[in-house]
Amino acid sequence: MPLVSDIIKAIEDYAPLRLQEEWDNSGLQTGSGDVECTGVLLCVDPTEEVIRDAEEAGMNLVISHHPLLFKGLKRICGDTPVERAAMASILYGVSVYSAHTSMDNAPGGVSARMASMLKLRDIQILEPLESVPDAGTGAIGTLEQPLSTAEFASLVKATFDTPVVRCSSACGERMISRVAMCGGAGAFLLPRAIELGADAFICSDTRYHEFSDFGQQIFIADIGHFESEHCITSIFYEILREKFPTFAVRQSMAGTNPITYL
Repeated sequence: MPLVSDIIKAIEDYAPLRLQEEWDNSGLQTGSGDVECTGVLLCVDPTEEVIRDAEEAGMNLVISHHPLLFKGLKRICGDTPVERAAMASILYGVSVYSAHTSMDNAPGGVSARMASMLKLRDIQILEPLESVPDAGTGAIGTLEQPLSTAEFASLVKATFDTPVVRCSSACGERMISRVAMCGGAGAFLLPRAIELGADAFICSDTRYHEFSDFGQQIFIADIGHFESEHCITSIFYEILREKFPTFAVRQSMAGTNPITYL
């Protein structure tokens, strides 16, 4: 049976911690790497529900995208969702490891997977890291055939399983061929996408003024934060299945998206 540290090494071989942004907190959040791993549960958000799910399934490691510990905690009394999740992790002996911007920036990371899901051709990194040219933020590629904005929005909804796409209104007649994207809150890359000639940009958490400032130059399709990053559990699964083909690894069925659409 592998150690927790063996599972972590497989993830970090794919997405080294050196690729994370300075403000991030990827890595082991709770627990120890020096214990045998009884199974791995994969998720976007390491909530209390997810940790209870892992414990009930006999799994002592949760691998998440979003860090459990992001902002500093001054106390752990169970007053907030993060505190309750941390308490559950310690109480049940379930370690939590998070690969956040380390996986965003890794070759074959979240944005590259989004581009692959759209079946784009000639996929490239949108903004490569200066220190690691084959890694970086976002992705850009070309559709198999140009689509109208309405057709493109329908494709995006179906591909990322979202009932709503918030779109810029000023590009209604534009044909979409070259597409850029960034999983999560990626609107900061809009100028870069425009610079590289993208017709559309897919991301989440786009603000009103970003639609206003850039919506006449590029078709913005905001699909929601969770929807843009949910593919990460498939990336985790494939990494661990290749390394540990007979080991217990599964994606959490707990619904961690804090947003619903009515």
